[in-house]
Amino acid sequence: MPPEGSLSVRARHVLPGGAFTLEVDLTAPRGVTILFGPSGAGKSTLLSIVAGLTRPAEGLVSLGDETWLDTTKGVVVAPEARRVAYVFQSLALFPHMTALQNAVFGVDARLKRREREERAKASLARFRVSHLSGRKPKTYSGGEAQRVALARAFAMSPKLVLLDEPFSALDAELRYEFVAEVKAASRELGVPVLHVTHDRAEARVLADHVICIDRGKVVSSGSPEIVLGDRETARRTAERDLGRNATEA
Repeated sequence: MPPEGSLSVRARHVLPGGAFTLEVDLTAPRGVTILFGPSGAGKSTLLSIVAGLTRPAEGLVSLGDETWLDTTKGVVVAPEARRVAYVFQSLALFPHMTALQNAVFGVDARLKRREREERAKASLARFRVSHLSGRKPKTYSGGEAQRVALARAFAMSPKLVLLDEPFSALDAELRYEFVAEVKAASRELGVPVLHVTHDRAEARVLADHVICIDRGKVVSSGSPEIVLGDRETARRTAERDLGRNATEA
């Protein structure tokens, strides 16, 4: 029986081109779960299935007591009804909108406009980009764009946040800063996060739980200590490596 409030996914899906078949049966408990593995392992496809953007041939997706997909019973909850915040590697900010407008976009439209804007402003402040409220994405630095994308994701009061390697283009020092902020936001707001990466140092710093997949199969799952090794040793190694990379950059 999965822990209360956990994400449960069982899916079978042939990847485009028939490279291999994604066949998973996994549980991601509350907190930050790292989906770890090499490029092309099926991690992004799995996130797309959870978000409802890809429908597997066979599958069951649930969060807590909510069932979002059950192919045996014909249950399919639309992506917008799942209240899943999805931050892509490309970030996908709306270029014609300001930071505030981007953040407001995902907030529940049934709320009054003032309340929607207040939630968006609070999220921009949380990720330290209030000064960008009236500016459009083309004026942002790479790090600022990342922060606005995260602010938009958390502003919508999501039930689940999906992060598909959004920090991969950042230098090591800035990436370490971002993952720490995501973990703090997840804990403070009680929002579970499923974060894709193939960077071991990033996984060690951020994870409460780790699921390692390769060629569409779960090869290991558990605490960071079990999957990635001793936590304190791993953390010191990760911080050392991140610091060295930042210095070299």
